[in-house]
Amino acid sequence: MNRLRRGLHRAREWLSIGALFAHGRELELMHRAMGFATLALVTLAPLLIVVAAADPLVRGGFASWLTDGMGLSGRSAHVLTDVISPPRKVIGTTSVWSGVLLAVFGVSFGGSVQNAYERIWGLAAGPWHRVWRQATWLVVLTAYLYQEVTTKAALHGYQRIGLSALSGVLFFWWGQRFLLGGQVRWRALLPGAVATVVGLAGLRGFSFLVFTPLIVTNALSYGAVGTVLVVESWLIGVGFVIYGGALFGRWFCEHHWMPHHDHRDERRGPRNRRDTA
Repeated sequence: MNRLRRGLHRAREWLSIGALFAHGRELELMHRAMGFATLALVTLAPLLIVVAAADPLVRGGFASWLTDGMGLSGRSAHVLTDVISPPRKVIGTTSVWSGVLLAVFGVSFGGSVQNAYERIWGLAAGPWHRVWRQATWLVVLTAYLYQEVTTKAALHGYQRIGLSALSGVLFFWWGQRFLLGGQVRWRALLPGAVATVVGLAGLRGFSFLVFTPLIVTNALSYGAVGTVLVVESWLIGVGFVIYGGALFGRWFCEHHWMPHHDHRDERRGPRNRRDTA
């Protein structure tokens, strides 16, 4: 009888998944994912193109970054590479002022991600001078993506999968904590980081099965525009996974892992919870 009661109690707890969908609707998850994709294509991609072009070690430039992230290979990878300009032409025509503008636009992308995390955790918007956090997060993001590409040639099989999973969890775990100014406990942020990495792995598999043939078909039917549309669709999926993973992490903490506990950092007093650094 007690086992039956415990089973019914656990079932009622898991029925609280409705709260997860309610939070997703409140956050306008799909709308934010589309905004993520637009900003990533307009502000982040040009910055990564310049960074990849300046790298003397990784051949293929930004195209190799993108094909690796999407899990493309063969003809679809060649089609995507043909759409993107050769990297050496990019670095030769980029002025200092253009580099500064690209960095500023990249920081705005970081600000968008920070705002989404604050909404997910129900925190007030950070002060304007927290822009240094966005800039630092952008630098670490670039280093994380760079590491993902360089390990493609150095490691294979389970070694690379393990390293990618570990580095991904560490980045998204640290990224939430850093952008939120330390207002949320490390422990509360871990499930969201794990869920994000699992979601990105699933998106990579979906991309391999769906986007690989779709890129070739769209390139034949619509040219370069069709290829860009596929990339934009993939970026929408990335945004959905990143924000959805963080949202799942908060729901999991509140209903299963740390129920009835404050997820904020206890070391910060009520007046110091806002980051003033």
